[in-house]
Amino acid sequence: METFVCCNVFVPLRSGPSHRSEMLSQVLFGEKYRITDHVGHWYKIETLFDNYSGWIDTDHLQHSPAVPDDKGQVLNRSLLCHKEDGTRMVLEAGCEVYDPDFEKARFRAGGSFFSAGSGFDNSYLMVSGSLADTALKFINCPYIWGGRIPSGIDCSGFVQLVYKIRGINIPRDSWQQAEAGVSISFLEETLPGDLLLFDDERGKITHVGMILSRGLVIHASGRVRIDTIDAQGIFKKEKGGYSHKLRTIRRITGIQPDSDL
Repeated sequence: METFVCCNVFVPLRSGPSHRSEMLSQVLFGEKYRITDHVGHWYKIETLFDNYSGWIDTDHLQHSPAVPDDKGQVLNRSLLCHKEDGTRMVLEAGCEVYDPDFEKARFRAGGSFFSAGSGFDNSYLMVSGSLADTALKFINCPYIWGGRIPSGIDCSGFVQLVYKIRGINIPRDSWQQAEAGVSISFLEETLPGDLLLFDDERGKITHVGMILSRGLVIHASGRVRIDTIDAQGIFKKEKGGYSHKLRTIRRITGIQPDSDL
């Protein structure tokens, strides 16, 4: 099955082959996917990054066949670039570039080449600081259901983005993230970067945040924000009450957690 690389800044990934269908997620620039079905001008795809399935509209899709064994490098912030025809694009954090040439200020995605500004260097791809530092870069980013980029992101997309920049793939949805890594029994045992999962009155996982420091959670709710967390859940001062009920805590394996709180 042929693999493609997305060459749009992002493409909405929908629940069905219609613009009226819910946007479940997004495919970002440089991410790979396979086509599994098609209806008219709609493709059903599965992403290689997080094995997520949905429908994309091919009318505005720009993609390129993937190069075998190609591995992208993840941007940690926005990058202004141009296509070969001169069209301007602004890639966002979480997008992937291939074979970056800093001397010539260019990179590719699949077989397509792009030029970047003279300031393009390795700092766009470097990982520095802690998980908490990475998360704080996105404070106040607006919330959009199904979003995975800083200009519009949902709760699970936010924590997935933070971990992606750190080189770790985690699942897309909060209920899937609730099964990732290992369980942490008590809030007092958490470290910055641990995931906090929250459920509704039916017991369904509906929200996720990340431990920032002792008693503080960073999460996307209306915007990426910091709130107080205790064993009961997230307490929002402006509402004078709890907004989300804590269900479980997970520590992602494969990455060194930040130092003790």
